[in-house]
Amino acid sequence: MPDDHTRTWAAWELPLLLVGAFRSMVDDAHALLAQRGYPDVRPVHGFTLQAIGAGATGSEVAERLGVTKQAAARTIAALEQAGYVARRTDEADARRVVVTRTARGEGMLAASAEAFGEVVAGWESRIGAARLDGLHASLTTVATATGRLDLAGWLGPETTSS
Repeated sequence: MPDDHTRTWAAWELPLLLVGAFRSMVDDAHALLAQRGYPDVRPVHGFTLQAIGAGATGSEVAERLGVTKQAAARTIAALEQAGYVARRTDEADARRVVVTRTARGEGMLAASAEAFGEVVAGWESRIGAARLDGLHASLTTVATATGRLDLAGWLGPETTSS
């Protein structure tokens, strides 16, 4: 049974605020990464390194990110050129090329986790620990844990083919 609370804001504001908060957090973390020796890293790079995991083919990365194989291939090529990933032939199947994270890629992910920790600490200082914990609990309740990073997949085809 719904309570008699009267909302003082329009429902359409909430998704915009969530996107704004996400963007703020990611931008702040990337500013910290740039200061720590990773000025070339973009959000898609972190998502891709996470999708690669312990090793994946380009097709697997594309599927995990919800993007085209061509988009995944371009991002993987950029990461390889920057020294964040390497390609190797799969020992079990010589026809498969597996992408793995390099020590630089692992270092960037560790620095990224540290940067996000600092950003979250900044949020905590602004809104308080109890409100931050409540925000986390609320988002955990409503978020669907699909295991996929396919934001681009539902934004439209123009975001998945570039």
